[in-house]
Amino acid sequence: MKKMTTVLFAFFFITTLNAQTFPREDWTYNTNYETNGWDASKLKNYKQFLIDSTQITGLVIVHQGEIVFRYGDIKENSYIASCRKSILAMLYGKYVENGQIKLNKTLKELQIDDITELSELEKSTTINNIISARSGVFLRGSNLGDDRKYAPERNSKKPGTYWLYNNWDFNVAGFIFEKETGYNIYDEVEKQLAIPLHMQDWDRSLQRKRGDLTISKYPAYHMWFSTRDMARVGLLMLKKGKWQEKQLLSEKWVAEMTSQITTSTEVENNTLKSTDVDFGYGYMWWLWENITDNKFKGAYSAFGVYGQSITIYPEIDVVVAYKTKGIYGRSNDFGTQIKILKKAVNNFKNQ
Repeated sequence: MKKMTTVLFAFFFITTLNAQTFPREDWTYNTNYETNGWDASKLKNYKQFLIDSTQITGLVIVHQGEIVFRYGDIKENSYIASCRKSILAMLYGKYVENGQIKLNKTLKELQIDDITELSELEKSTTINNIISARSGVFLRGSNLGDDRKYAPERNSKKPGTYWLYNNWDFNVAGFIFEKETGYNIYDEVEKQLAIPLHMQDWDRSLQRKRGDLTISKYPAYHMWFSTRDMARVGLLMLKKGKWQEKQLLSEKWVAEMTSQITTSTEVENNTLKSTDVDFGYGYMWWLWENITDNKFKGAYSAFGVYGQSITIYPEIDVVVAYKTKGIYGRSNDFGTQIKILKKAVNNFKNQ
């Protein structure tokens, strides 16, 4: 009987632990966050900083699977800008691993061209080059919001040898995903993420592609999420693709997406540095580099214009998600976005 009681207690303890590690229908709010290393007075000052010095509209800090801090409206869906690219990278994993997407396949093999015809050199770029922003194709994308103004001359760089943050690559990555899998991106977000993560605010009807198709055939696959649903995406990444008892993304693919393909030195050489933090690049995820604060060891982010982010801090088991709803006329420059993320974990003193 004693042994049975011990087994039942262990089972109850593990089940409770799992319930605390992942949100189910709703998030758990940790009201005893000070015992887990968070400074209440600093969090109060942090809230004032968000009010006085930023224009974000929603933010959550998640620690050990529970919300320890929230600000603004975390339920409303709005445009998440370039965070869409990091989410697309997540969707790729399943189909890379089952062989439907072959990363060494070239644009020529895929029979991909554009309104401005691609050269033979440009057609030799691979899917791998596309999703790491190293295609060597410097054409305009159908939407704005990239660093194409820093592009070298066409055909001056061999595919795979030069990094450029260009929406042409990212939009083509979306087209390739749908072409090779036969599935719509938004249906896959719903199937791979929204349903299994129990997203509270996901609305398939909001999702739509946009772009000037007289410039490029490939529209941007824009996405609309709530802040608390973005945090679920971050938590899945933090847990290396595992959600509760299920491995939704393989641990190997999460590691591959967030491994350095492009160094921060190359990123800075090819664009204009706008913050004091160095960022490398993986498969459509930004990697924090050369930062001495141990809390940022192994950290990585999805970023979007105006002020959108999903940032994962593996060393301290933390996710920070925030959004800025652009239709309110609100915007944060990149330097402000970095301050938000630095100050968020400065409230954590258990290091």
